[in-house]
Amino acid sequence: MSFHSGTEQEVFMEMSAPPRCCICLDHFTSPVSIPCGHRFCLSCIGEYWRQCDSKCPLCMTRFPVRPQLNTEQTVHTGAPCDNNGSDPKSGELQQLQTEQTQHTGARWQENPDPLRAGEVPCNDCPEKRRRASKSCLVCLKSYCEPHLEPHYRDTILGRHPLVTVWKNLEDPVCRLHGRQLEKFCRSDQTLVCATCTQTDHRGHRLVTITKEAIKRKNKLKKSLIKVQQMIQEKTKKVEDIQLSVAIVDGAEKKTAAEKQAEGLIKNLEQEIVELKTRSSELEQLSHTDDHLHLLQRFPSLSSPLHTKDWSHVLKSLLHELQEKLEIPSRDPKLQ
Repeated sequence: MSFHSGTEQEVFMEMSAPPRCCICLDHFTSPVSIPCGHRFCLSCIGEYWRQCDSKCPLCMTRFPVRPQLNTEQTVHTGAPCDNNGSDPKSGELQQLQTEQTQHTGARWQENPDPLRAGEVPCNDCPEKRRRASKSCLVCLKSYCEPHLEPHYRDTILGRHPLVTVWKNLEDPVCRLHGRQLEKFCRSDQTLVCATCTQTDHRGHRLVTITKEAIKRKNKLKKSLIKVQQMIQEKTKKVEDIQLSVAIVDGAEKKTAAEKQAEGLIKNLEQEIVELKTRSSELEQLSHTDDHLHLLQRFPSLSSPLHTKDWSHVLKSLLHELQEKLEIPSRDPKLQ
């Protein structure tokens, strides 16, 4: 008899225990429900949907798109979807579960993950009072559980890599695995982490970041010399045009010549400004000791500037000035 009573008591205690998430098997953290009525931790169902199709882990109901997560407190916690509460014991258990959830929800509202010394705050919380639980490597922000909901629910945001909270999100890390970048893959021309070298980049031509940075720095210096030569050439062309216009006699003819040369000079000067900007960036990057920064910036600075070859236009203009305004050509190459 005592054994029977003990068994009943154990069953009652088990049924009366606070509800748990069926994914993590722990007490609910930021509980949410999905359209079929089942409840999970926000992070649990979010991570589940990031790895699998949008379906319920319990009843396997599939959703064509990620559904809206319901934060109401009075929802099912794992009973079958068609449970209408006709069983008195079932209804009694549901009431106990609802009371526990309401109590937990009220406590969460009063003390929502208070920030402690050394912890990373949520970037989207007012006054940053709640601690972050994940960091997004695309948004470059850290979020608490409630503010992570869009990343768990939205199809596009759901593809953003979430990692354990990072204090310095500006530091370069692997956007796929959230680990430190350690190698450079010459096969795919990209920086990779240790996990990358064992998965997608396994068997590729991998070198140290320092070795690749030295190679790229030499290329930067060659590019810098080429850009400086282009600046000198275009500056010389502007000077030639200005001098040719300056020696035109007569106010009327000079005005016509200036108008004719104005557009070409303006375009050349704009290209000179762009080339000087590129030259300054190349100069600065070629002297950096930050090899990671050099490899990340190199692609944008190694691409050629879209400058026009003005030789034909310049030759045509100078010949036109020579013929119409009767001035001698200064450059024998243009005759």
